[in-house]
Amino acid sequence: MSPNRANGPLGWGSYEQLPRDRTLIMGILNVTPDSFSDGGTHDTADAAIAHGLELAAQGADIVDVGGDSTRPGSVRVSLEEEQRRILRVIRELSDRGIVVSVDTLNAETAAAALDAGAHIINDVSGVNVQQAMIELVARRRAPYILMHSRGTSTTMDALSTYEDVAHDVIGELCRLRERLYRAGVEPENLIVDPGLGFAKAGAQDWDLLRALPRLRTMGNKVLIAASRKRFLGHLLGDDQGPRPAAERDGATAAISALSAFGGAWAVRVHDVAATADAVATAHAWLGVTPPILDPHESEN
Repeated sequence: MSPNRANGPLGWGSYEQLPRDRTLIMGILNVTPDSFSDGGTHDTADAAIAHGLELAAQGADIVDVGGDSTRPGSVRVSLEEEQRRILRVIRELSDRGIVVSVDTLNAETAAAALDAGAHIINDVSGVNVQQAMIELVARRRAPYILMHSRGTSTTMDALSTYEDVAHDVIGELCRLRERLYRAGVEPENLIVDPGLGFAKAGAQDWDLLRALPRLRTMGNKVLIAASRKRFLGHLLGDDQGPRPAAERDGATAAISALSAFGGAWAVRVHDVAATADAVATAHAWLGVTPPILDPHESEN
């Protein structure tokens, strides 16, 4: 996309208009002072809006806006503070036609975000999902990303014991999915995320990535969110320790290409420009035509 569309729409306009024949790119927009990779970089509304527009211009199909860090060890903020950080950002991005997801654990914040123009709820609470969130998703018929996790940001690292990580994660996702279905959530509005890095340790993240075909057999769209995470830092590290988060984008792009090749619905990333190139390469290999779609091309 060209970054110079000063006044026109920058995105697809709605969840329903998102392309269905290729892997989508979800750009991460943390409006927080303490996220593990980019905390503090876009922690004012004006800076966050500018970055969200930049992500869309670089090729993000969806911009994922969060106001409460979920990095290991982080401390939750109040609902009022979370909403203060994100609602104006969501409103202004959605007004430009950008499809926005809200990254939140809280049903109250999710409802306010939908009212402000968000299109998708991205909930990392996993087995601790609030019943109020399930009821909101069903009532508002909102697309919902169901991520696998255990515990909280302060306890999840101690909860990474599995008999077979892929089997256990898929089983827990299926049980959570049934709660959503019983509440009236429609299957086409449910996206699953294996929760890389959330109550996962060591080789478990790699096991889950290799299990993408098994995740797809669940019948739901699958989101892969590997960007800059700890397991990549350990892969790329040396005797001095893990590679810093900001230096993991090459490996992230490789995972994005492999995820696109494997049929993931979307990849969630910090570096949209590199990911767009990686996903386009995978699509070209698969014969997707065109490999990357600009929402404005269809208007010409």
